[in-house]
Amino acid sequence: MDEVKIIIWIVIGLVYLFSRRKKKQSQQPSGPVESDQEYDTPTPKPVSFEELLREIQGMKKPAPPPQPAPVPTYEKKDWEPYPYEVEERKQLEDANYDYKKHDKIYEVYDNATKQAFTRPSLEETMKLQDTIVRFDPFKEYENDRKVSLVEEYVKELKDPKGFKKAFIMSEILKRRF
Repeated sequence: MDEVKIIIWIVIGLVYLFSRRKKKQSQQPSGPVESDQEYDTPTPKPVSFEELLREIQGMKKPAPPPQPAPVPTYEKKDWEPYPYEVEERKQLEDANYDYKKHDKIYEVYDNATKQAFTRPSLEETMKLQDTIVRFDPFKEYENDRKVSLVEEYVKELKDPKGFKKAFIMSEILKRRF
């Protein structure tokens, strides 16, 4: 059986080698064939003898130098800057800039701290009668206590009426051997 497998693999290998050799022979050109690069690159037009003679004698006009692309010009339009831009420019120009004078947030904070001492606190304004106490919506989230089997057995064993159950349990739990 092993000899047959080896022979089959040798035959497959030989067929593969012959097919590769045949493929290489069919791909090799039999005569001079131009490559793809020659087709892709444009060949320059051959220069005639007269054109060469004119170039040498200087009779041929030189090509005009390429002109630079026109640069677009922008018209200056009269426009007013936005108010915040003017303010920013003034702030940047002012070397003695005081942020407390220009920003209103500090003024609001100072007023709030002054009013904090005059206003009544939450403890003074809150009344216990106004508080609404409802626990019903939270009942859904309560965990139901699951009774385990051990607790049930202990409860049954402590019960004086459950002597029969206790006896049966002892027979079940006793080791015979």
